[in-house]
Amino acid sequence: MSGLDESGELESNGAGKSTFPAQCPPSVNEKTLVRKMDFKILPMLFIIYVAAFLDRVNISNALTMNLPKDLHLVGTQRNVALTIFFVPYVLFEIPSNIFLKRFKPHIWLSCCILAFGVVMLAQGFVQNYSGLLATRFLLGLAEAGIFPGSYYLISFWYKREEAQQRFTFYWCSVLIASAFGGLLASAIAKMDGIGGYSNWRWIFILEGILTILIGIAAFFFVADFPEEATWLTEDERTWVLARTGRDKGPPGKIAIQDVLHFFSDLKNILGGIIYFAIVVPIYSFAYFAPTIIKTLGYSTVQTQLHTVPPVAAALALAVIFAYLSDRSQLRSPYIAFCIALTITGLAILISVHHSFSAQYGGIHLIAMGAFASGPIALCWFVMNLHGHANRSIGTAWMIGFGNIGGIVATFSFLVTDAPRYTKGYTICLAVTMVGLLASSLYGFLVWRENRKLRMASDQGKVVYFSL
Repeated sequence: MSGLDESGELESNGAGKSTFPAQCPPSVNEKTLVRKMDFKILPMLFIIYVAAFLDRVNISNALTMNLPKDLHLVGTQRNVALTIFFVPYVLFEIPSNIFLKRFKPHIWLSCCILAFGVVMLAQGFVQNYSGLLATRFLLGLAEAGIFPGSYYLISFWYKREEAQQRFTFYWCSVLIASAFGGLLASAIAKMDGIGGYSNWRWIFILEGILTILIGIAAFFFVADFPEEATWLTEDERTWVLARTGRDKGPPGKIAIQDVLHFFSDLKNILGGIIYFAIVVPIYSFAYFAPTIIKTLGYSTVQTQLHTVPPVAAALALAVIFAYLSDRSQLRSPYIAFCIALTITGLAILISVHHSFSAQYGGIHLIAMGAFASGPIALCWFVMNLHGHANRSIGTAWMIGFGNIGGIVATFSFLVTDAPRYTKGYTICLAVTMVGLLASSLYGFLVWRENRKLRMASDQGKVVYFSL
């Protein structure tokens, strides 16, 4: 049975595919419209997050240069500098999504990335540990709304069976930034002393300037929600809203009752736990792969270059799984496979200590498993949420809570644990196992709810959920 639920979302069939009540109008070619949407929505969001993630993790490259020496970092100060980013980043995810709705995406997201670029540029001129902490805190505040806001926006433009490839395309900005960051850092490492600045300062200065330019461009090129898009014809706008199940007018305000209702569902809480378990190994790789690889005996430039192949492998797996997931309309089997890769890679690094090939292979498996599972988990959870309120709260909750994993990761790999980092790998392994349990329970609850809805489908309109 099909139709709209109370929130204005279209129901879907048992396979998780959206159904909608009207035929595409003669003036609209659906394939052409989807290509138009892809071109207008995805490239600018992709570029924004390449810059944002690159700026967030480039400190990992700077830490392999002279930053610790120049700023006189001792003990766990470098870990605190990494961690403080996540305090405002986690706390302001949900408020930021509310501001995104209030001020429109093209205004809010461009302001966020512009502020991020200014702070990044300033980080290139810090003179002490306190200045580093201040800029890292402000970076977290500026970036809080970019990632969840972008996924929130994308989710309202596409049908469920189209979403995974678009989610993965956007997620690949993380992988491109990780790979490009290593290549860029290897080039900037040769700029030591130019203009009287250390090479690590040039990383922040150059990337800060580039981010500011991207922030200015974002104001003109970021798309808004479908009901606000001026680049659509009236027929196109009507059809986009109909095919995605939102032809009941613009979204309303989010009330405290919406938040309480959201957290009354165990499935929603599990979404945050699943993403948390994925984020810990992701940030462990993003922040510490250069440090770990350097312990294998490489120079600074060689270290940066060796961070690229694992990310390239993760990118290839993510793209393949996005295609297969949309074709099969299944998410959970691919997440399970990715978690198995992550566990295998961590097990290798815990048990093997004198074989570069095996250790480097383990790093590849961790990168592939963690990075490829991220977009699938996000799509699985976000596209199972219905209505503006649930998706606004849900994307911010999942990404906000999940990024607490960044705090765990930054204190998991301490200098005193080098070169084996047994504690860090063990923490990642334990958290990944929690993710396996959480995703299994989420899948079971979705299956059980689908079963109940099918049994009650003759009593009224229902919405099914993706497995």
